[in-house]
Amino acid sequence: MARRTLFRLGTAAVLVLGTLSAAGTASAQDLSPGLLSAMQQDLGLNTQQARVRLAEESTATRVAPLAEAAAGAAFGGAWFDAGRGKLVVGLTEGANAAAVHATGADTATSTVSKAKLDDVKAKIDSYSHAKAAPAGITGWHTDPRSGSVVITVRPGAKDVSAFVDRAKQAGPVTVETAAAPQTFAAGTVGGDPYYINGNTRCSIGFSVQGGFVSAGHCGTAGSSVVGWDGSQMGSFAGSTFPGNDWSFIRTGYGWWNVGVVLGWGTVSDAPVHGSNVAPVGTSVCRSGSTTHWHCGTILGQNQTVNYAQGAVYGMTQTDVCAEPGDSGGSFISGDQAQGVTSGGWGNCSSGGQTWFQPVNPILQHFGLSLVTL
Repeated sequence: MARRTLFRLGTAAVLVLGTLSAAGTASAQDLSPGLLSAMQQDLGLNTQQARVRLAEESTATRVAPLAEAAAGAAFGGAWFDAGRGKLVVGLTEGANAAAVHATGADTATSTVSKAKLDDVKAKIDSYSHAKAAPAGITGWHTDPRSGSVVITVRPGAKDVSAFVDRAKQAGPVTVETAAAPQTFAAGTVGGDPYYINGNTRCSIGFSVQGGFVSAGHCGTAGSSVVGWDGSQMGSFAGSTFPGNDWSFIRTGYGWWNVGVVLGWGTVSDAPVHGSNVAPVGTSVCRSGSTTHWHCGTILGQNQTVNYAQGAVYGMTQTDVCAEPGDSGGSFISGDQAQGVTSGGWGNCSSGGQTWFQPVNPILQHFGLSLVTL
């Protein structure tokens, strides 16, 4: 365990030697060539396009909170437009357009404010708290580009009309079809995992002071955990699923915690420098103990996913693939931690979509701080 961790730490330390931008994010020129290769494979980009996109996304992530503040009450949501290479901010009125443009963002017309859409989604969430959503409902999320809350249903589902009709009473709603998500836990197999009570495998999310965070469906409070080498690692200090899908595993027994995400030989281990939230439309990569390293795009935020075990709120949707055993693993954008793998549909042969539980609410809930380099 010590030899392997030291190797990873040494690899990450090399990455950190690159020049950092004023925002504290590594420039695209300093990123691992392996990361660029992964983006080429999964996003269909060449090396120069990947470098440019990473630089543009880093700027968009830095600009996002400034642009939202400049938009004020007219804020209709924001997303990264890969074609323009810029953050786009929806506005319900044009009065604040100049202030938004001054931050470096573009603007678009929104029919509904983000605050209104969030309120509509919160009301739908409250419906599902009072009465569980039917199995035919796969989730719901705000979509600033359409000015509605999008409810996704399984193809051919017949038990959804009452839920959808009630949701429409809250405000603008549209309905789309989508495959049903499932969690990505698995039985014990080889790899670089952690194991819960000797019979379940999941993946480490991010190192925090005193342990690491992962998915809640992987284990319950008090469950014991062993590491990839079979040695005692620690136990679950806290866990929630459904409702949220998060957990904190407190480590000991000689294990220590390093602020890197494993590249599995596909890319160099990626250093973690913070947890700034990447906007919708930016690229994101996932590391897990089954399918290792894959990249894609953030499709939506603050989504509700209706698993067979119950609804989970506040999730982020991506088109990154995952498979059983990847649960709890890291989602990272550039060098910024984004969240831990929760579930999805599909696989890494035919493709699919995966949702992650954002990391900042996990840190806030447990009172934790990331281990960063």
